[in-house]
Amino acid sequence: MQVYRSSRPRLLRQSVFVSSLGPVCRRHASFLRPLDWVKGKLASGIKETQSPEEVQAAKEQAKKQGTSNVFEDVVTVKPPALPRAKKVKQIAKSRLPPKQLPNSHKYSTANFKISHRKLNMLGRQIAGKPIDYAILQMQFSEKRASTRIMNMLATARDHAGRYKRLQEGKLVVAEAWVTKGKRPPTRIEPRGRGHYGTRTHPNSKLTVVLKEGKTIEEQKAAARKKKLDRIVSAALQREDKPIRNPSPTWGW
Repeated sequence: MQVYRSSRPRLLRQSVFVSSLGPVCRRHASFLRPLDWVKGKLASGIKETQSPEEVQAAKEQAKKQGTSNVFEDVVTVKPPALPRAKKVKQIAKSRLPPKQLPNSHKYSTANFKISHRKLNMLGRQIAGKPIDYAILQMQFSEKRASTRIMNMLATARDHAGRYKRLQEGKLVVAEAWVTKGKRPPTRIEPRGRGHYGTRTHPNSKLTVVLKEGKTIEEQKAAARKKKLDRIVSAALQREDKPIRNPSPTWGW
């Protein structure tokens, strides 16, 4: 404690704090209520939760004073009732069947240097064939573009099973067609005796559409059944088919 020594006596001001115990010094008032001191020092920025009754009373008081929240005074307006016809349309629209899953996958190669007539031969070779059989045909083909077509078919089969959820074992090359690409500028081909000709390098691409169909075994079984159904004979085991162009029993 510091002691001030001066010729003139100095008066110390003491602020008075009124409490239940009477007037005491302010610096000693914090020891009488330690919880209030902790709240003031540590939790000064935290607001205590209020009960719903207190919140409602505060709102009513703010409304009387004219300081209420603008968004709380907004009156919600219900939408007008729709006529019966529109209600029926909305119900019918909500009851529509779900969207059907895709049943085909389209894929094509990029334009590469080949004639459309040469590429059309490979397109005819794989059209209508199962995807595995078409890949096998391109694997053993002697054409220069067969390798590129084989890779394209393998990629199309993978994409159809991954993105379209189609069964890879039942995919069939339903359609295959060839499209011409952009023709590059014509080049000069020198000839004998001062003559020259023109040479073009055409581009084309092949497009296929894969769909689910019958495998090779199913096609063979269907063909065999069709041949057996066409047999009509009068053997010991008779077929359940009508006789065609029956002759009259009594011809005399």
